Amino acid sequence: MKSLFQALVLAVFALAGPARAELPVIRAATLQIGTVNWELDTIRREGLDEKHGFRLELQPYADNGATRVAVEGGTADMFVADWIWVARQRAAGEDFVFIPYSKAVGGLVVPGDSPARTLEDLDGGKIGIAGGPLDKSWLILRAFAEQEYGMDLEAATEQVFGAPPLVFKTALSGQTDGAINFWHFLAKMKAQGMRELISVETATKALGLDPEVPLLGYVMKEEFIAAHPGIDQALYEASRDAKALLMEDGAWEAIRGQMNAGSEAEFEQLRADFRAGIPKRQPVDEASADAFLQLMAKLGGAALVGDATRLPSGLFAGVE
Repeated sequence: MKSLFQALVLAVFALAGPARAELPVIRAATLQIGTVNWELDTIRREGLDEKHGFRLELQPYADNGATRVAVEGGTADMFVADWIWVARQRAAGEDFVFIPYSKAVGGLVVPGDSPARTLEDLDGGKIGIAGGPLDKSWLILRAFAEQEYGMDLEAATEQVFGAPPLVFKTALSGQTDGAINFWHFLAKMKAQGMRELISVETATKALGLDPEVPLLGYVMKEEFIAAHPGIDQALYEASRDAKALLMEDGAWEAIRGQMNAGSEAEFEQLRADFRAGIPKRQPVDEASADAFLQLMAKLGGAALVGDATRLPSGLFAGVE
């Protein structure tokens, strides 16, 4: 009986082993400290990749440029970028495809005791901006100020461009009157007493655009998807399952250590703002995306969008 049992066990492993080994692998190029790791780690820890028929491998890099080079060079299969960048690449003949991940875009914050109540009140002030003059949040807020107040926000204020940590520090120390930063830095700034003057979501709505169009996404090459049919949908399903788990407080304990939260208030604000950035499960509205792209082309020109003045076909993966 013992030998028969052992034979059955070996037979089961012989069948299961090859099946697991045959799962396609997605090599994800990510920032070492990127917030996308919160979701990707959840996918791996909970086995959501294998649940949906693939294996996820994480390859950490020091900067965004390196993650893109890794996919371009074939040493990785997926990285995270905004779809404006992907549109620019497709217009230039590249075959990148965008899979929705997050709509987190942040806003402009001011010190808690600032008298400012609208962008008009920053006239003559200094604004710290992460991401440079072509930062999309900055461009949207400029368009909003022009529409709502007839205000040239660029001419009316002094801009100080810098890396996110520098913008973070100068804003908290009172060296600037307002700040635009990446969403996770803004979450920490709010937790430390700064106040959101206006969100990019509010400005987007006022401009007649759809804030539900996810700005950030997982990016793959068409040839990779073609070689592994359905892999884009599988990644999307695993992503949605991870997001559902992260709507529960208990799931955050496993990733708390990598959130770099300096206090309970920062932890709670990071968690709340991550959740606020979860897009609805629905196909991307291409008409809304095209309108947004045209605004970016108008404000940022070729330096931002390249030849992508209209939405390139095939940009968004056909996930459902």
